Amino acid sequence: MRCLTGIDRLAGMKHNSIIGRRLGVITNPTGLTSDFRSSIEVIAGLPESELTALFACEHGLRGELQAGKHVDDEVDPIFGVPVYSLYGATRKPDAAMLEKIDTLIFDIQDLGVRFYTYMTTLLYVMEACAEHGKSLIVLDRPNPLGGNRVEGGLLEAGYESMVGGWQIPISTGLTIGEYARMANDLRGTGCDLDVIGLEGWSREMDYADTGLPWMLPSPNIPTLDTVRLYSGTCFFEGTNLSEGRGTTRPFEWIGAPWIDGEALAKAFNAYRLPGIHAHSVYMTPTFSKHQGVSCGGVMLFVTDTTKLEAVRAGLVLLHLVSRMYPDSFQWLTPPEGRNRYFIDLLTGSDDVRKHIHEDEGLRRITEQWESDADRWRTMRAPYLLYGEA
Repeated sequence: MRCLTGIDRLAGMKHNSIIGRRLGVITNPTGLTSDFRSSIEVIAGLPESELTALFACEHGLRGELQAGKHVDDEVDPIFGVPVYSLYGATRKPDAAMLEKIDTLIFDIQDLGVRFYTYMTTLLYVMEACAEHGKSLIVLDRPNPLGGNRVEGGLLEAGYESMVGGWQIPISTGLTIGEYARMANDLRGTGCDLDVIGLEGWSREMDYADTGLPWMLPSPNIPTLDTVRLYSGTCFFEGTNLSEGRGTTRPFEWIGAPWIDGEALAKAFNAYRLPGIHAHSVYMTPTFSKHQGVSCGGVMLFVTDTTKLEAVRAGLVLLHLVSRMYPDSFQWLTPPEGRNRYFIDLLTGSDDVRKHIHEDEGLRRITEQWESDADRWRTMRAPYLLYGEA
């Protein structure tokens, strides 16, 4: 059975927040129906309402920009409405952006992973709606990791950023709609929120079982295996290793000119982590870190999606690289004028940066993160829309 997403269901609904309302849409190329129609097209065609604005998050409305590149305001050439950037000088909709809008509609495929910036943008959007008296509709989409995968420690207060806007684990085990409901309540946002839920989805489903098209949600998340590994390999964005940007296998391969891929693969596989295998592969990134330089490294293969613990695998890789190459491995230092390491923002504290090289540090962090994940499972239970986890 093919799942229906929120946008699939919206066109056939008579919704009080849409009829007679001026609509703003926050989306990107993943805003797609199950039969490949653009969410913008569908919403613009709704009777008794008017599309008055679009909003672009990281990577742009059409997904054309690489990570971290600022998005500019523009006028949409097809629909003739303003496109406001939420990933430039402004990260949160302001009064001027919302002046001609009654209801905002959010339709973006996320990964269910804390450091994917769309989740933080949604928090800011909910705050703006509450502050300016606008209603918000979140069109739900499946969590591509399924609805039961919870991993990683809770982000500590003081480490909030675009790659972690709230004190949640790395892998949430929530759909974007469930996440919105939970955040709206526990953060006390007070947003006038409605979630148009999924039809035909259950928590144990792999994304491939949904029958839905997979549209890459950002330029370096092309495949479902990339999604499955990203929550662990993204840690390497905070190091001087390539996380695979500029190769054909971003986040499935990590490497550097000074890495011995055979030795690293052997050391990693000795941990016998479930659902994953490392193999030595050499690559030359075409952009980003080590551009044009041959790099040794490892390609990670998902051997069992039901058993994979990607966050744990990422910690083990960080531990091994920091131990095996102490004279070459480095954490990226904070940009000029700032004092927070990017690895701290990704992992949610300074604990990994300070202790992952230690055997005891790896053990303790792993145990703490497992405890945090258990606590999160209890916290999220009242907000699940699709059965018990």
